[in-house]
Amino acid sequence: MPRAVVFDVGNVLVGWDVRAFYARHIADPARLDWFCREVVSADWHFQHDAGRDFAETSAELIARFPAEADLIRLYGPHFNATITGPMPGMPALVERLAARGVPLFGITNFSHEFWPPFRAEWPLFDHFTDIIVSGEERLTKPDPAIYQLALRRFGLAPGDALFVDDRAENVEAAAANGFVGHHFAGHDRLAVHLADLGLLKNP
Repeated sequence: MPRAVVFDVGNVLVGWDVRAFYARHIADPARLDWFCREVVSADWHFQHDAGRDFAETSAELIARFPAEADLIRLYGPHFNATITGPMPGMPALVERLAARGVPLFGITNFSHEFWPPFRAEWPLFDHFTDIIVSGEERLTKPDPAIYQLALRRFGLAPGDALFVDDRAENVEAAAANGFVGHHFAGHDRLAVHLADLGLLKNP
């Protein structure tokens, strides 16, 4: 039975929404859709998770979309504004696990540059023993290597930890690499699973 919990961060513990941030700067919905799909796309952002610097990725993007330069430049310095707040019920759930002495860890796809200012705003992570940040390691989920690194660094044996992520491919990869997987679909379902595992008491 798992004795620890390993959390993803974005859209598990805190909400993350690039479109909501740019909606403050782009009034036209159609243009906003285009900008988020074609300019600050998921593939472009993922480069930061993999360890690339914003100075490099933004320069390349501005070269492709020079008319969007001012909006592109906002992304890095204002990354924390893409965080929409805590996911419902999750800070309290983390507190309950910590109060029971359950070891808490994290594996997050996150820029090595964006992580420190983000982390400074969230004392929630004071409860975590360690967090692997993909941009620091230049390894991203669902690469099996990041899960193997986590087992070694966290001092966990296969089966020791429940891994919680909102992306099915990340959960599947974790389950194939020594973790018990949980596909996150909200606080309530997770709390029931944790109680079933004996990691959390029923409210």
